Amino acid sequence: MTEQSSVIAPVSAPLSSRTGLWWGLVGVVAFSFTLPFTRIAVGGLSPLFIGTGRAVVAAALAGLALALTRQHAPTATQWWRLAIVAAGVVAGFPLLTSFALTTAPASHGAVVIGLLPAATAVAVVLRTRERPGRAFWWYAGLGAAAAVVFASLQNGGLGELHPADLLLFGAVLAAAVGYAEGGLLAREIGSWQTVSWALVLAAPPMLALTLASAIAEPPSASPGQWLAFTYLAVVSMFLGFFAWYRGLAIGPMASVSQIQLVQPVMTIAWAGLILHEYIGWPTALGGVAVIVCAALAVRSRLIRPRATTRRRADAHPHPLHEES
Repeated sequence: MTEQSSVIAPVSAPLSSRTGLWWGLVGVVAFSFTLPFTRIAVGGLSPLFIGTGRAVVAAALAGLALALTRQHAPTATQWWRLAIVAAGVVAGFPLLTSFALTTAPASHGAVVIGLLPAATAVAVVLRTRERPGRAFWWYAGLGAAAAVVFASLQNGGLGELHPADLLLFGAVLAAAVGYAEGGLLAREIGSWQTVSWALVLAAPPMLALTLASAIAEPPSASPGQWLAFTYLAVVSMFLGFFAWYRGLAIGPMASVSQIQLVQPVMTIAWAGLILHEYIGWPTALGGVAVIVCAALAVRSRLIRPRATTRRRADAHPHPLHEES
């Protein structure tokens, strides 16, 4: 019976892993339109209104979903962790990218955001207290350096980072922390419940900022700009996280985070197709460099722990066999 169960166990693991990857891909496809549509929306709406207003709309949908399904409220500890998720993905990433894209092209932002997979893996490592090998840190550092060099060269010379680049790097850090904590919470309270409770928690300050922004700078957007805002609120801020956090919850989290590697590629493609932005060789090469470094970092994060575990497992039986 034991032998039979040992044969069955490895079969279910790949199925679960593939399921997590597919859910993660659905989330990434939804997120890949975020930067181009933000770029469209800032043409007629203020960055503050976009960053906070989309959270207010999503929070209304989240509250309705929670009420209709009669979800139990999170525990006190989970509320604190939801505050981290809200700060990262409900407030931090939307606000920082909205302000950055008032001056930076969507394709430029996509390359800098290409650091997100490695940054998410780092956040997972720190949050779960895992110990990856040196290769992980080398590749993550190279990816960060590649993104900084790319952003500098795009701005006219090495070392010349603009405020928009700093905002984009801040958005990466905010999203990475929110993804890591949200993925862990999704295993406890559910994927869509995690983003819904985070949205509800952030709703009061987001609503206050939205009203203040609307009064200071009344919205005057075209129908196309309002449609872009609607997508950001309903899909990027709400429905996309259903799939993304479900994928992270199924896991393994670092493996699912690899799906993010295709996000900058898709975003750059949408920027060219929808916004008609010129995608030159610097942008293409910068995107490839960041993606390759991020892929190597996440791959080393996945392989090294398994190898270490096997060595430790092999190290213990031998003395036991010798003693017997």
